[in-house]
Amino acid sequence: MTDAPAATRPPVRAPAERLSLAGPVGALEAIAETPADFDGVRVAIVCHPHPLYGGTMDNKVVTVTARALQEAGYATVRFNFRGVGASGGTFDEGRGETDDAAAVAAWATQRWPAARLTVAGFSFGSFVAYQLAARRPVERLITIAPPVKRFDFEATPVPAVPWVVIQGDRDELVELDAVRVWTTGLARPPELIVIEGAEHFFHGKLAELRGAVLGSLGG
Repeated sequence: MTDAPAATRPPVRAPAERLSLAGPVGALEAIAETPADFDGVRVAIVCHPHPLYGGTMDNKVVTVTARALQEAGYATVRFNFRGVGASGGTFDEGRGETDDAAAVAAWATQRWPAARLTVAGFSFGSFVAYQLAARRPVERLITIAPPVKRFDFEATPVPAVPWVVIQGDRDELVELDAVRVWTTGLARPPELIVIEGAEHFFHGKLAELRGAVLGSLGG
């Protein structure tokens, strides 16, 4: 377990492209953001929190995560799960949402044929990202506040990729102790980065979150 590093560089903003992608049950509303120094290889998909509790691709944790990745040279794609915003369909307990993420991943590899995908997710989105990383080849997995007591992470094989968990120590919805027990019990445990004083939505700690995401990328 490591403490979250501080971020000292100012965040960057990449040009945003609004998209409507073909999904399994209808269109998926998405935003692709490509920084000026994008190399055509580093691409990240970022998954949002629970659709039934107000989660969207515009969630602050999601956008801060995407911008940190852009600062590191990644093109990012964040999108609304089925039934959210302009995306078709209805909530499907994570099953259909993983299919949605897989469709976005397929689009990204068509858009950027040399892409090596990183997949990231916050809360419910981390459950989707975890499942996607076990389903298809990805280069890196970032799970932020994974709700290990609310969704069955153990039903999915541990992805065999570099993986980091970012967790606040004052999270009122996802207990740090539960996350620690889960991760340390895995055959291939991830790196656990703990942000001191951070609750579930990282209010007042978004700069630390940005630093943790940047620090997790390993150059």
